[in-house]
Amino acid sequence: MTAPRALVIGEALIDIVERGGEVEGEYVGGSPLNVAVGLARLGRDVDFLTHIGTDDRGRRIVDYAEQAGVQMVSGSTTAARTPTARAMLDEQGSARYEFDIDWQLSGTPEVAPPLVAHSGSIATTLEPGCRATAALLDTYHTAATVTFDPNVRPALVGDGEAQTVRGRIARLIERCDVVKASDEDMEWLDPDRSPEEKAQTWLSLGPSIVAVTMGGRGAFATCAAGTVHVPAYRVEVVDTVGAGDAFMAGLIDALWSLDLLGAQRRRDLARIDTATLTEVVRTAALSSALTVARPGAQLPDRATRDAARGSAILG
Repeated sequence: MTAPRALVIGEALIDIVERGGEVEGEYVGGSPLNVAVGLARLGRDVDFLTHIGTDDRGRRIVDYAEQAGVQMVSGSTTAARTPTARAMLDEQGSARYEFDIDWQLSGTPEVAPPLVAHSGSIATTLEPGCRATAALLDTYHTAATVTFDPNVRPALVGDGEAQTVRGRIARLIERCDVVKASDEDMEWLDPDRSPEEKAQTWLSLGPSIVAVTMGGRGAFATCAAGTVHVPAYRVEVVDTVGAGDAFMAGLIDALWSLDLLGAQRRRDLARIDTATLTEVVRTAALSSALTVARPGAQLPDRATRDAARGSAILG
């Protein structure tokens, strides 16, 4: 039998960081790519479907993914150019983003049915590829646990498009087994209700687990058995790039270790108890803490994360 695999669908891009009109550097990025790399570094077998070019930036992304152990899906390098996200930093270090991205997918990837299928961010909201992404998640739902992180990018939402994007996200939540979002995502999606209230609404739509990250205030997750809260680990934060993606990868990995992934385990996942969910969220939060303690989206491998358990990082 072949080893179970994850399939991650979504954007990969190059982050171009500018300060004072000068380019400080270019970095491989993209939320789904970070999740794929995070899972691979934890020892999981991962296929990654994206839409990048064969230019220098595209080759850099492929090298980065493959060095982590990610298998690029055939057809991922058909874009006319590799997407970029230009982050323009002000004097306080806050960023304003401009995206240059064309997101398209066609056909069904030539991969074995995955144990878990993940997507999120730009790939699930930007036309025309968002429709194909949603269709693929529906296709794999019969075999796989489907996970989703909205990771909202307001800079890509034009005037009058907010309700359309919110509707797409709501429909995806209905189709997914595990949903993770940040409190900032929640604020943009529904500013009139608290993250806790919104998480309960999402849970009622169909997922077995809804997890919400809240930066320095930790994270919480809700399931049919109840809601659990986990404080943030005490670390010196270098930057928060990739923190949510590390949490998502850690969440998937923890459920994988508990044999709760795959369509045949859907009922077991729905019956997860609060004690088990607490440990799952702690594992995800540890992956996130290790990431923010280093510059850039340097998601931890399993040895690094295991070594951190029980150490001073747990505070």
